[in-house]
Amino acid sequence: MAANVAGPTRLEDVKKLWVRWVALTLLVIVLGLVMVRLGEWQLHRLSGRREANEIIRTNENKRPVEWSTLMGQHPVTAQEQWRPATITGTFDTAHELQVRYRSNGDDEGSEVVTPIVTKDGQHVLIDRGFLKRSSTTGDNQALPPAPSGTVTITGRVKGNEHGKPTATDPVRGKVRLINSDAIGKAQGITYVNGYITATSMAPAQSGLVPLELPELDDGPHLSYAIQWFCFTAIAVIGLFVLIRGDVKDRQKRRAKANRISAPKESETTETRTTTK
Repeated sequence: MAANVAGPTRLEDVKKLWVRWVALTLLVIVLGLVMVRLGEWQLHRLSGRREANEIIRTNENKRPVEWSTLMGQHPVTAQEQWRPATITGTFDTAHELQVRYRSNGDDEGSEVVTPIVTKDGQHVLIDRGFLKRSSTTGDNQALPPAPSGTVTITGRVKGNEHGKPTATDPVRGKVRLINSDAIGKAQGITYVNGYITATSMAPAQSGLVPLELPELDDGPHLSYAIQWFCFTAIAVIGLFVLIRGDVKDRQKRRAKANRISAPKESETTETRTTTK
């Protein structure tokens, strides 16, 4: 009778273990695929950042060219980003915007974008510079005035920034992203695609700081990718360790059960011998 009970019990235990192992294996496979994909995504971002850094290094030291040779109705290309350019015209301060939630180096604050109108009537957005956030009024401070009359600006060409309409559409003279198409639609003005970040202008302005170039490093992407791949390896190794532990525990239980049953079988045999 004991043998008959032990047989089904052992089969049930083995079945439970296999169900547990299959479920854990499927879970690790799913998690592993997700984590590997996240690691590959970080490597893709690393590659993109390195390409962007190389463009900046290549373009930042080039001689300034006339803005119209880089900008027009077509979107600014990746190879045209950060190219130095010059533009001459008069500022249209009536359509000036404050670009909030920006940073420049270690400082937090906003940027001031003022359209410039060229001699031939072209409207171009000019990022005049950075305004550090006030410790008392925050970003709700008076914007430094733009120079009046004819102004010549040297700066870097930038492509439109993209995001949700809540970030690109100006509201009461404020906006979060610089997108010439969205700003032009809201103001009823046709702007040249992209914008220019000013590095200098004549006559000079005051109260604003030129924008720094972004840090030309790899960022955290490589370390993040390594972390995701390590998490994948840990999950796989953990699965094998857990299965190995289950097998060892089962072997110990079987050995213990055998030690307990062995004396009983010996006693039964002796009893039968004595009876005979």
